[in-house]
Amino acid sequence: MPRPISARIHLDAVRHNLQLVKRTAPSSRVWSVIKANAYGHGIERIYPALASADGIALLDLDEAVRVREFGWTKPVLLLEGVFEPDDVETADRHRLTVTVHCDEQLALLNAARPRERIDIQLKMNSGMNRLGFRPGDFERAFRRASDIEAIGSIGLMSHFANADDGAIDWQIDEFDAATRHLSGTRSLSNSAAVLWHPRAHRDWVRPGTILYGASPTGCARHIEGCGLRAAMTLSSRIIGVQTLQPGETIGYGRTFTADRAMTIGVVACGYADGYPRHAPTGTPVAVDGVRTRIVGRVSMDMLTVDLTPCPSAGIGSSVELWGEQIRVDEVAEPAGSIGYELMCALARRVPVSIGADIPNKTEAHIA
Repeated sequence: MPRPISARIHLDAVRHNLQLVKRTAPSSRVWSVIKANAYGHGIERIYPALASADGIALLDLDEAVRVREFGWTKPVLLLEGVFEPDDVETADRHRLTVTVHCDEQLALLNAARPRERIDIQLKMNSGMNRLGFRPGDFERAFRRASDIEAIGSIGLMSHFANADDGAIDWQIDEFDAATRHLSGTRSLSNSAAVLWHPRAHRDWVRPGTILYGASPTGCARHIEGCGLRAAMTLSSRIIGVQTLQPGETIGYGRTFTADRAMTIGVVACGYADGYPRHAPTGTPVAVDGVRTRIVGRVSMDMLTVDLTPCPSAGIGSSVELWGEQIRVDEVAEPAGSIGYELMCALARRVPVSIGADIPNKTEAHIA
């Protein structure tokens, strides 16, 4: 029998979260962002839940081709664009929309002879200072793109540096000033801007982590009441029980010392499964549906939990590491990480399946 750890993907939660995005930005079309193998959930697994999206956005050419092979006929956006002439040929063959963020990419398209014109999203560096043309150069880049025979429609996009803490008006103002004389659809909003900045919604929004029920800020309390639902449940079972006396310690480094008699459960999950090694004592976990905490250091294959709140638990008891009871951000934040990282880092050795629909515990919607 394999180890009892497993992950379940909830398609109903992805559908629900996508519909929540549509209600929150009702005048916008939606690029569903499925980069990094759908944030660790598996593109093949979540694809059936994306039917109501207007487009799919990702990074990898191979993943884009796979989406087309699944039968997706609506737009597919390469968020970092193309890098080689062969990439342009692939984009042409599979009718991909290409982000263009530098002169070198414009040169690649200018040298290409595609069968059909390739639609692009021209990216502005409005202050993130990663990719894109600076505001003062953006109109020149737009005019150059307009003159390239291989290019079809030109959309205009940018990306926010800190939409999670609210300070985005300066970037919106930069974008609007530099594009006021230019035609084309606009796309600005990442997950945080979708939730909290309606001024940025524009023609297209690009939700990523909220499709999977995680917080754009990395803090679970920031999405309380939003109605987002967890798309992944990581669960395991208790495989051992120890009784500690006051003064006894647990695990590597002896980082936790019992101050009273305690019953400790040993869980088949460790950092080799994708659980964060630096999760400290106190990180929440649910045993038989009861919230408790991990204690001591997370090891490669196991972690230990305090069974004081659930005295009837024992070997075989169910454990939710993250999911609907324990938000992934509640695990990531005390470990100095974010939910994005934990979902993407789920180890290959963890069996993954499409889970049964989980009940919607809240009907709250974003106003």
